[in-house]
Amino acid sequence: MATWNPQPEGLAELVELFRQSTSTERDVQRRIAQRLDAISQIPDYVNYLVLVFVQMPQEDVSTRSVAGLLAKNHLYFNYQRVSPESLEYVKSLVLPALAFPDTVLRNVASQLVSVLVQVVKPANWIGALETLTNMMDSASTDEAEAALSTLAKISEDIPEQLDACEINGVRPLDVLIPKLLHATAHSDTRIRVHALNALNQYIQIGSPSMSANVDAYVAALFQRASDERPVVRKFVCKALVFVLSTWPEKLAPEMSNLVEYMLYSTQDKDEDVALEAAEFWLQFAEETRLADQLRPYLPRVIPVLLQCMVYSELSLLMLGETNDDAAQPDRPEDIKPRHYGGTTHRSEHVAADDAAGAGAPTHRSRAAIDAEFDEEQDEDEDEDEDDDDDDFDDDDTLGSWNLRKCSAAALDVLAVHFHEEILPTLLPLLKERLFSEDWIQREAGILALGAIAEGCMAGIEPHLPTLVPMLLNMLHDKQPLVRSITCWTLGRYSSWFAGECPPEHLQQFFVPTLEGLLAMVLDNNKRVQEAGCSAFATLEEEVGATLAPYLGPVLQTLVLAFDRYHQKNMLILYDAVGTLADSVGAALNEPQYIEVLMAPLTAKWTALDDTDPDLIPLLECLASVTIAMGPGFAPHALPVYQRCVSIIHANLAAYEHAAAHPDPDAELPDRTFLIVALDLLSGLSQGLGPSMAELVANGQPPLLAQLQPCLTNVEPPVRQSAYALLGDLAISAFAQLRPYLPVYLPLLLAQIDPEQKHETLSVCNNATWAAGEIALQYGRDDPELHPWIPELLAKLIAILRHPKSVKSLSENAAVTIGRLGLVAPHLVAPHLAVFLEPWCQALWDIKDNDEKDSAFQGLCEMIRTNPNGATQGFAYFCNAVVRWQKPSAALNERFAEILHGFRQMSGEKWGETKAQFPPVIQQRLGERYGV
Repeated sequence: MATWNPQPEGLAELVELFRQSTSTERDVQRRIAQRLDAISQIPDYVNYLVLVFVQMPQEDVSTRSVAGLLAKNHLYFNYQRVSPESLEYVKSLVLPALAFPDTVLRNVASQLVSVLVQVVKPANWIGALETLTNMMDSASTDEAEAALSTLAKISEDIPEQLDACEINGVRPLDVLIPKLLHATAHSDTRIRVHALNALNQYIQIGSPSMSANVDAYVAALFQRASDERPVVRKFVCKALVFVLSTWPEKLAPEMSNLVEYMLYSTQDKDEDVALEAAEFWLQFAEETRLADQLRPYLPRVIPVLLQCMVYSELSLLMLGETNDDAAQPDRPEDIKPRHYGGTTHRSEHVAADDAAGAGAPTHRSRAAIDAEFDEEQDEDEDEDEDDDDDDFDDDDTLGSWNLRKCSAAALDVLAVHFHEEILPTLLPLLKERLFSEDWIQREAGILALGAIAEGCMAGIEPHLPTLVPMLLNMLHDKQPLVRSITCWTLGRYSSWFAGECPPEHLQQFFVPTLEGLLAMVLDNNKRVQEAGCSAFATLEEEVGATLAPYLGPVLQTLVLAFDRYHQKNMLILYDAVGTLADSVGAALNEPQYIEVLMAPLTAKWTALDDTDPDLIPLLECLASVTIAMGPGFAPHALPVYQRCVSIIHANLAAYEHAAAHPDPDAELPDRTFLIVALDLLSGLSQGLGPSMAELVANGQPPLLAQLQPCLTNVEPPVRQSAYALLGDLAISAFAQLRPYLPVYLPLLLAQIDPEQKHETLSVCNNATWAAGEIALQYGRDDPELHPWIPELLAKLIAILRHPKSVKSLSENAAVTIGRLGLVAPHLVAPHLAVFLEPWCQALWDIKDNDEKDSAFQGLCEMIRTNPNGATQGFAYFCNAVVRWQKPSAALNERFAEILHGFRQMSGEKWGETKAQFPPVIQQRLGERYGV
């Protein structure tokens, strides 16, 4: 392909377009973009770009760099459209460009080569790796730097691919990593940084080549620990954190020196270095294997973390004015993007200490905090969706993560792992700061007090009668940042008000806290409003129905907030209202409360267009409100129902039009409108109950005809909400739904699969739950349901028996199997021996409720139909039975019947069988059922 020749006219036009691309005029930029988009369709477009970039030195650097960057983007996004001949041509030209004398062009060449290696795969361009490796030894520092920069980019983008690459039995990384280690001592700072950055990628993935060189790697890190350049020390600290998480035993012998270094680095004048060092304490605290080694250093680490939580001068400068600003409109950059998922059906678990027999799994629930940073969670979203991330209220203007936030997070983790052990060191420091005349020190003390709330609650609780009034007094501080962080900290201690509290405790502490937070909801500073509203939402979640007697003043405050809040805080206000509805439930179904709350919601509803993004959080809020108000929402139901159906209809039509008339420049409708409209219809269905049937029957356009494209939508969150609505409509409007089920049930079956991907898990969960609700509505021995049961049952059993099935999915699968057994025992009972044990395990720690009752009713029906199928797993059945707190009379009677039947069948062997049970099961079987 080296003989490829461009068309002169086309080349000249492209060069002219690149020259004009520096224009700041919008019309010129639009014209250039449209023309380039058209030209990019020609097969050898990338050849022209690379030719201009590499072989036209007479052109300006800006012109050539534009061509190179366009080539990079074209390869990345349109690789499949590039011919093999073009790829060979590009490969032959770009590597020499790394030796360009101009820094800008070398950097573009580095980006272009790294993307090219990424798209063609390292194993298919081994020559590039060899060239880059050899260039590392170039006498020209610039060339060596370009090679290292490129290798660092490749290592960042595709470390796993490079790690898996093997040519003729040789792993390129086995050659590259020793050279990178050698480069960490290079005299040029840029090369040292690139080498460390590249190496850090392979320590994270546990590369075998890195493992073979880990001792040399650690030695190189210690050699660079005192580097004169802060950027190098930053990467050293980052690397040590990676080593600590991957090979902590390699650092154990040097732990004393390492701790000293990290203590020093955490106080580095360069905040980037200090931040990476603070990450070390976060990782160290979470590494249980090293807990004993960290413990002696706690008295030295804690003061350093606390000092790092104080606002720096730069932080305050970047915050700008913090005065009263409630009347000022939000700036566009103040509005953060919101991400919405669909409704997921879940089961509630009993507390760990309520479980009998084999211990039920428990999950540590992080305190609900709604503020500025998010800690990524790797656990399944459905498994832990109620466990909000740990956020530390701070300035979003400083980015998503900084030294202050990291230090607070590290203190939180230390508290969780060491509990009251940290208090002797921390409490005197807290006392000093909380009573400081300097508001900056006072604010940091309040932040630290909130950070330790979860881990040190037992040790702090005796002090809360003193601390809570002090915090409430801080709500009157003239500095908004103090009021803001105080709201957050009060929210962190909301659990102190939950549960059974004596009346004097409520009056002395809960009511003043409630009043204080509500006052902050109406503060004249938008940051304080946000913190107050978020903390109030946390309080709502913790205390639940305890708020019911105070609904009058709560609603009055929230209604006033609707008049004061601008767009950003309005989103948090909607969350608070929705959380209030979730927390107090049916207590909201009172005429006076409905009238007060629906007035501002209706006003917002009326003012917003169907395509206004601000409608989305309002619909989400109303979904909770409709469920809580129940029948009381009926006067408002028709317009809400009709608007939701219209939104669904309009969005589906837009999707259909986009599919029929593809336009790469056209913007597709936001799937979120579909999600929240479906979720609100689910809320209506749950709230109105049987009254929903009339809306479904008479509403226009017809809802059920539009449900099918939602059930098959390419976006999993849309399908997730659609299957939740399908299950809810089965409960509230089965007569209207039934004619559609022959079409919907095959779609539902297709979503149920034990081999679930993360992104479709909640779809499977909701489809599984909906199947059980549909089965219940068909009723006993309905022939329309029977053809679907064998395939459905096989999938549900596979989910139960799958070793990696998440708990929530197993629970829903078990409930649905139980319901199938209730309506068609003769079809399900023959399989009882296959699923009884995992079935009982899935449901024995679920709270008593109607779903669990119907599932166990079905299990009893199956055991009565096929008692031999329960023989092998009978101990599991007994364990599940005694875990019930208050089974219904009918279910309790069935339990007794089965237990006495098995005792009678066992005869003299019953005592021997029972003796094999744990003592608590034996005791409860005897006490409750006399067996």
